[in-house]
Amino acid sequence: MRILNEDAIEYDSARLFREALGYAEVIWGPDIAPEGVRPQEREFHEVVLRERLGQALARINPALPPEAREEVARKVLRVEAADMPANNHAFHRLLTEGVDVSFRNKQGEVRTEKAWLLDFERPERNEFVAVRQLTVIENHKNRRADTVVYVNGLPLVLLEFKNPNDVNANLESAYNQIQTYKKEISTLFRYNAFCVIGDGIHARAGTISSDYSRFMPWKSTDGVQITAPGRPDQETLLLGMLNKKTLLDLLRYFLLFEETREATIKKIAQYHQYYAVNKSIRAAIIASSPVGDRRGGVVWHTQGSGKSLSMVFFAGKLVVAPEMENPTIVVLTDRNDLDQQLFGT
Repeated sequence: MRILNEDAIEYDSARLFREALGYAEVIWGPDIAPEGVRPQEREFHEVVLRERLGQALARINPALPPEAREEVARKVLRVEAADMPANNHAFHRLLTEGVDVSFRNKQGEVRTEKAWLLDFERPERNEFVAVRQLTVIENHKNRRADTVVYVNGLPLVLLEFKNPNDVNANLESAYNQIQTYKKEISTLFRYNAFCVIGDGIHARAGTISSDYSRFMPWKSTDGVQITAPGRPDQETLLLGMLNKKTLLDLLRYFLLFEETREATIKKIAQYHQYYAVNKSIRAAIIASSPVGDRRGGVVWHTQGSGKSLSMVFFAGKLVVAPEMENPTIVVLTDRNDLDQQLFGT
């Protein structure tokens, strides 16, 4: 009889990263600690794997001179603001919009180019690794994260697992553990795209600003087959969100920041929004093509399912689609309060 505990849950997720998701490595965190077998990888206070970041910058931006790539790395490591949400937002812009860097070319002319941290078009040019049991020491606080997904040396996804056999170690306790990390090793969250909490049976995903109720399941790996309510869904979430293609798509098009008077709120698409928007994008491109019938279709939403955000994700991805050539988007509503809600969103 197999015992399901926290170690077994982490082991199963590591197997998925290697075998199903095709990650380059699953690294045991103590191996890359200063006293580990690969001490050159990082110091305890460092959350970015600098050498891997440098290799990725050279691979993705071969036309940039070495000194320009070094300046890009410095911008990535630099703290831009005093609070975590602002820092996270600033890094997200670098990740999705590129990093502007100036340098002198061989003719002595000053040029400004855009460097990319990720290759969104060709997932195979990025390095995906998962680090298990990553120890971070910050301000004399020592914390060990269960698993961190690194893309090109950047810690983009944090996973925290709990033992389902322990009544005191449930999904909510995993969420609370992440809140402790945010207070004590906040540097890790400058780069965080989203977090995952799991207990070996169920899993939920949310952002650094999500409260527990906004950590949501991901119930499909393809947008067609849906995990039934109450059935185990942790593996579905890991396969559905953390495969290379979907993860890059989520990073680029399905995260947004809403500014309110009280706070900056970071939001990530739920699975039904993600699959509906991508299907709608394909339908719009086909319908508006020279042979299209101009009938893009309809997306049906229930109340509270996030239709305003779906529209934002759809518009954001459609306007940069090369097939659309800078389309005009018209929004029609039938109530004044919807006008205000959509404008704010």
